[in-house]
Amino acid sequence: MYVPSHFAVPANRQAALLAGGGFAHLVTPTAAGLLSTPLPMLFDAERNALLGHVARNNPHWRDLPDTESLAILTGPDAYVSPGFYASKREHGRVVPTWNYEVLHVHGRLVAHDDVEWLRGLVTRLTDAHEANRDEPWQVTDAPDRFIDGQLRAIVGLELVISRVEGKAKLSQNRPEADQEGVIAGLSATGEPGDAEVATAMRWARADA
Repeated sequence: MYVPSHFAVPANRQAALLAGGGFAHLVTPTAAGLLSTPLPMLFDAERNALLGHVARNNPHWRDLPDTESLAILTGPDAYVSPGFYASKREHGRVVPTWNYEVLHVHGRLVAHDDVEWLRGLVTRLTDAHEANRDEPWQVTDAPDRFIDGQLRAIVGLELVISRVEGKAKLSQNRPEADQEGVIAGLSATGEPGDAEVATAMRWARADA
């Protein structure tokens, strides 16, 4: 991934994005070409790995190559209008762009077909995503035989991390007045994604 130095993700922010896990695009090279699967993945710090699962009928877990796979974890993103820039009013030499955060996580992919390993994974995934609910659903809320059947229909995937590339394109290359204008503009749209990018921009400025 092309990452200009001013768009590099600081180590603390990269660790936070990785720890947050989330929805990923897992890409693996195969003899037939690139194979991509969208799936939620969870970061396991002790294993230094991203964990997820796919349907047993999905070929992504079969005949895994020795080469690296890639998980693309996308953070917030937003369209940036030239109208947000103070520079527009000064000289007009501005164009639209897009602000975003993204991690490219490289590593060796390992398949797990053990039911108890899978039970632990889906429990962790569920607990993580239900944590903010008033009445969080738990795997144990469903009948045991039903869950056992569901677990037999999936296969676990573990991406053992070898390297992580992070890019945060958050207007760091713009004058301070333009950055302030983008933060104000995105904060005012009412769109959740825009507000998240504005927050990320504030963090980036604080870390600078």
